[in-house]
Amino acid sequence: MNKLNISIIGVPTDYGQTRRGVDMGPSAIRYAGVVERLEAIGHDVHDKGDIRVSQKQEGTIVDKQLLNLEEVIDVSTSLANNVNEALEQKEFPLVFGGDHSIAIGTLAGLGEHYKNLGVIWFDAHADLNTPETTPSGNIHGMPLAVSIGLGHERLVQIRNYAPKIKPENVIIIGARSVDPGERELIRQQGIKVYSMHEIDRLGMTRVIEDALAYLRERNVDGLHLSLDLDGLDPLYTPGVGTPVPGGITYRESHLAMEMIQESGMLTSAEFVEVNPILDEKNRTADVAVALMGSLFGETLV
Repeated sequence: MNKLNISIIGVPTDYGQTRRGVDMGPSAIRYAGVVERLEAIGHDVHDKGDIRVSQKQEGTIVDKQLLNLEEVIDVSTSLANNVNEALEQKEFPLVFGGDHSIAIGTLAGLGEHYKNLGVIWFDAHADLNTPETTPSGNIHGMPLAVSIGLGHERLVQIRNYAPKIKPENVIIIGARSVDPGERELIRQQGIKVYSMHEIDRLGMTRVIEDALAYLRERNVDGLHLSLDLDGLDPLYTPGVGTPVPGGITYRESHLAMEMIQESGMLTSAEFVEVNPILDEKNRTADVAVALMGSLFGETLV
């Protein structure tokens, strides 16, 4: 295992959706002992604290297809700048959400540093909605679409370039709640998806082997993991805003993290959607930290 210079960036925002509490996710993850765990593995960990998240701007025009647009743009821009700075300092960006809209900012900060970035999207949802297809208006259902260049122009153009990633370099793992517009976009854009059907049929070992082989064949020059805790079955992660039964097991998730670590391909990661208000004794944050242990090389012997 290579010793990493890890830069932790917290993003205490819930503007991407309408259930309060996920803004406390970064604090819950820290309380679960993430810094101590990563340091025990042997990494240098620099907790940069949380980015500043402004209070909601009252009196702004509300677009029901893009809820809290101005606030999400502000948060995404600030996060993108912080991630860019971490990479310029040769640090490994490890981002804690907050809701999954923060991936807009994470990928905007990463994209300038990689010509062919690969992305593993570990999630129950595809997050490929646009203002035209969204059933809710929640931007946390749009970050992957925005990052491949589809959606509101101001979101797409954060840090003044687009797209941030190529759709054919994206692999979604654990999907089991996909909207009709997202299904069509997956077909149009050639996005690779391993739904729970494939995981059940093939097994997680085969899924991760195939995913990593696919990204190697595409000659990716970096690998970002975007892990939504609702990718796991809510039996293990009750503290998420949009739980979907029938998800990935605790052990399967650890296996996936271990195999990604062993590949030596990982260059950045984010963990999102931990909501302490909905949780049971910080169980979901504890799972997030345990998965980070496996992702960053923790072993039993």
